[in-house]
Amino acid sequence: MGAAGSQLLGRLGGPRRDALPGAAWLGAAALGLGAAALGTVLWRRRARRPRRRRQVGTVAELWIFPVKSCKGVPVSEAEGTALGLRCGRLRDRFWLVIKEDGHMVSARQEPRLVLVSIAYEDDCLVFSAPGFAEQLVLPTKLPSSNRVHNCRIFGLDVKGRDCGDKAAQWFTSFLKSEPFRLVQFEQSMKGRASRSIFPSFVQKYQVAYSDCSPIHIISEASLADLNTRLEKKVKMDQFRPNIVVTGCEAFEEDTWDEIQIGSMEMKKVLACPRCIMTTVDPDTGVINRKEPLETLKSYRLCNPSEQPIYKSSPLFGMYYSVEKMGSLKVGDPVYKMM
Repeated sequence: MGAAGSQLLGRLGGPRRDALPGAAWLGAAALGLGAAALGTVLWRRRARRPRRRRQVGTVAELWIFPVKSCKGVPVSEAEGTALGLRCGRLRDRFWLVIKEDGHMVSARQEPRLVLVSIAYEDDCLVFSAPGFAEQLVLPTKLPSSNRVHNCRIFGLDVKGRDCGDKAAQWFTSFLKSEPFRLVQFEQSMKGRASRSIFPSFVQKYQVAYSDCSPIHIISEASLADLNTRLEKKVKMDQFRPNIVVTGCEAFEEDTWDEIQIGSMEMKKVLACPRCIMTTVDPDTGVINRKEPLETLKSYRLCNPSEQPIYKSSPLFGMYYSVEKMGSLKVGDPVYKMM
């Protein structure tokens, strides 16, 4: 052992070579290195120790909304990916209706989009709508020769592969206002960065066509609380969460900074600020522009210190990023990481 070894022992609190004769020094050196090794092992064991967690609820429903603003598809289990929930080739908010100039179309502009139902069969999306006899069957794997559009969502650019003339004609005929196209996000495309959507303090992630984050969670108790204040009750699909949780108090999800469901781990981004989209009736496709938004504003506004973020929008539901990809299913416990 040379000077470097002597210096190492000095840093570890071991004896200096000039303080002990030959054999005694070697023995002390061995003891010093042994103690250091034991300390490293104990540190690693502590580092591997699982974090404490507490069950705060149970997954009641899982939803994938393939096309932005269209109806969701309930699933019994799913994979939690960095871009949101997936079940086979069925992905959350991976399809988008656009105008011919590439700008996003949602139920804010075309409320009747919420009437479009989607089934997932044999790796195809099957679209249907009330009073519309013809179904649209769309493969989830598109030809690479299809055009790629430059799309615009809330002022940010994102790509989308055109789903073909038949899909465009189907949506145009149903909505009856102007020509539309349907596009699909692909895994190889670059998503919209969180730091472009939210202020710089949020964690880094990407989304395809979701408003703000890969995962959106609401509890049944929060909806029940809202409905006690409304003359006309609203349904959960009016708020379009991916994960519905039962077995907790109203708005308890506001306090879940980090959670685990199945093998998937998530971290809170921000609360979900609500807009006129919530005033679209999912059964009729009619927008009233008042409720439940006005009632939410009466008791779910942010703290004054958070107004630069949320402004005057009421908060209902929570946005999460995916910290660890994994699988989850209906009936899984929801754990808050302590």
